[in-house]
Amino acid sequence: MNTTKDTALQFTPAAGFWKERTDAVIYKAIPYQWKALNNEIPGAPGSHAVQNFKIAAGEVKGERKGTIFQDSDIAKWIEAAAYSLRFKPDAELEGIIDELVRLIEKSQMSDGYVNTYFIASSKTSERWSDLVMGHELYCAGHMIEAAVAYFNVTGKRTLLTVMCRYADYIGTVFGQGENQNPGFDGHPEIELALHRLAEATGNKKYAELANYFVDIRGSVPNFHIGKAAMEGMIPKTRWFGSDYYLADKPVREMTNAQGHAVRAMYLYCAMADQYMMTKDEPLLAALKKIWGNVVQKHLYITGGLGSHPYGERFSIDYDLPNDTCYTETCASIGLAMWAWRMLSIEKKGIYADIMEKAVFNGILSGMSLDGTKYFYVNPLKLLPEVTKFRHDHAHVAPERVSWFDCACCPTNAARFILQFTEYLCSADTDGLWIHHFAQGRAAAVVDENTIQLEMKTNYPWDGDVDIRLVMDKSEEFSVYLRIPHWCSKYTLEVNKNPILDSAHKNNGYICIRREWHSNDIITLKLEMEVRFIQTNSNVSENAGKIALQRGPLIYCAEETDNGKGLHLYSIKTGKKACLVQDSSLPSGTIAIEAEASFEKDTADPKDLYFEYVSDREMGSKTLRFIPYYQWGNRKPGNEMSVWFNISH
Repeated sequence: MNTTKDTALQFTPAAGFWKERTDAVIYKAIPYQWKALNNEIPGAPGSHAVQNFKIAAGEVKGERKGTIFQDSDIAKWIEAAAYSLRFKPDAELEGIIDELVRLIEKSQMSDGYVNTYFIASSKTSERWSDLVMGHELYCAGHMIEAAVAYFNVTGKRTLLTVMCRYADYIGTVFGQGENQNPGFDGHPEIELALHRLAEATGNKKYAELANYFVDIRGSVPNFHIGKAAMEGMIPKTRWFGSDYYLADKPVREMTNAQGHAVRAMYLYCAMADQYMMTKDEPLLAALKKIWGNVVQKHLYITGGLGSHPYGERFSIDYDLPNDTCYTETCASIGLAMWAWRMLSIEKKGIYADIMEKAVFNGILSGMSLDGTKYFYVNPLKLLPEVTKFRHDHAHVAPERVSWFDCACCPTNAARFILQFTEYLCSADTDGLWIHHFAQGRAAAVVDENTIQLEMKTNYPWDGDVDIRLVMDKSEEFSVYLRIPHWCSKYTLEVNKNPILDSAHKNNGYICIRREWHSNDIITLKLEMEVRFIQTNSNVSENAGKIALQRGPLIYCAEETDNGKGLHLYSIKTGKKACLVQDSSLPSGTIAIEAEASFEKDTADPKDLYFEYVSDREMGSKTLRFIPYYQWGNRKPGNEMSVWFNISH
C-alpha cells in the first residue's frame, strides 16, 4: 500500500446499531443541545454559552454567566455539528454554525485572544493569571478542535483562521524565552488540539508548541498553588495537590494513573500524539506503564474511570466502588481517544478491546436512547432512596437529566459518537485493518486503486460479519481483522473457503494476505456466549460477585424487570443463561435471563441481627438483564445493579 502512515477511514453507517446511535445524535441531540446552549429547555439549568459570545462580541449588553470554561460547550457542539454534516448535509445547521463563527471572530481581541470569561467580564488584565483552574488553554483547545473539524468537513477556513491567530498568540505567551510564561495548562486539552491544527495546516510549529506543554509538565514547583487555591476556591487538601493536575513529575517518569481522570486521559492522548511525531521511546515506555496500570487496576468493567467523587479522580489501585464511583462520561471518552492513539502506535487488539468496552458501555450510557437526557456520573449500582438521601451519593443522579450547570459531558458525547465512525477501520503501508464492526461502508485508496469496503452485520447483537471488497483492479495486500478478547470461538472464510488462522493471528488480529479481487467476501462469525465475569480478588467491592457479559456489552438488572431488592439475589452460575427479546426495549435488543436464588424466609422485622441457619429454604427466580448502556430509559430513577452474588 502507498499509505505512508496509519490512516483512519471515514465509515458511513448504513443501518443497524451505529446508524441508530448516530441518527439519535444528528436528529435529536444536536438540535436539543443547541436549544440548551440558548437557555431554551424549560426547567434545565441555564447555559448562557451563546449569550456569552454575543456579549463578548459587543452585540448585546449583560452579565457573562456560567462556568469559567463555558466556551468549551460551544466548541464541542460545533465539532459535533460539523461531523453531522458528513452524514446529513443541512444548510440550516451550517448557517447556525456560520453565525456562531461570526460571533467568535467578532469577539476575538486584536492580539488573537478568545475567551468570553475574561473578555465579556472585562477581566482581560487577569488573563493567564490562574493556569491551574482558569481553563483558558482548555477552552482554546476545544475551540481549535472545532475549527479543524469544521474545516475538514466543509472546507470553510474562517474559524480555522481565527484559531490559528489564537494559537500563534499562545505561542508568544508561553515558553522559556525572555518575558514568556513558563507554565502549562491545569487541564490538558490544548495539546491534542495543537496536533490536529498542525495536521490541518501543515505547520509543525503548532505540534512543537503542544510538545512543549507536555515536556514542561512537572517542572514548575507548587504549580497547584494557583489563584483559585489561594482564594479558597480549591480546598488545600492532599486530594488537590500537584498530582491532581498531573504536574508532580515529568511525564516520562509517570508509571500509574493519578489525579483527575479526564485530565489524565487527555494528557495521555497528548503524550501519544507527541510520540507519533517524535518517536521518543521513553515517552512510549511511560505510556505503556500507565496503560497497564489503568486497565489492570483502575478500570471498571463498563469502561468507566475515576472511582473517587471528591475531585473526580483516581484513587488507589483496585479501589472500585460501584455505587459511589464517579466514572464520568468524559473520562470514558478520554480513554477511548487514548486507546485509539495507542492502537495507531502499535496494532494490538487490547487497545481496540478496551476502546470497544468504553464505547459500548461507559460512553453510550451517558446519553439517553433519544439523545436528549444525560448522565454525568455512570454508577454500577443504584438504590434511588439512598442516592437521594446520603451525602456521599450526592454526585450520583438517579436518572438522566436534561442539562447540567457543568455540561461538559453532553456535547462531548455527541461529538465522540459521531467521530467514532472514523475509528472502525484504517489503512497503512501493509493493508486494511478492521478494528470494530458495524453495518456500513468505507473507502481507501491503495496505489491509486480505490477500494470500497462494505460491511454487513447485526453487531453487537450477534457476531456475524460479512465484508465485501469492491475495487477497480485486483491487488495483493493484507486485511487484518480483530478477534475480540471476549470471543473464544470463531470461524473465518474468504469466498466461502475456510481460513486457517493459526499461523496468521498476532496481537489479537488475523492477517489474510492474498491477491484480492472485486467482490471478494470475507465472512467472520464470532460466537457470542453469555459470560459470567468475576473481578480480581484485590477488588474488595466485588468479592464473591459476578457480572454478565455478551459480546462487547455489559449487562445489568433493573427494578423495571425484576422488582426491588436486587441485592437479595444470587446468580446460579451452573445454569445456562437464556437470550430473550423484550418489546419494551429498542428493536433488536437482546436481553438475558439468568436463574437466581434468594432467601425465602425473612426474619422478624424487629430483628436487625439473628443467628445464621445453614439449611434455610431458598427460593428461585428468573432475573432479566439488559445492556448496561440502556438502563434508566424506560422507567427513570429505578434500582439497578451490575454485580451479583454467586450461587452454585
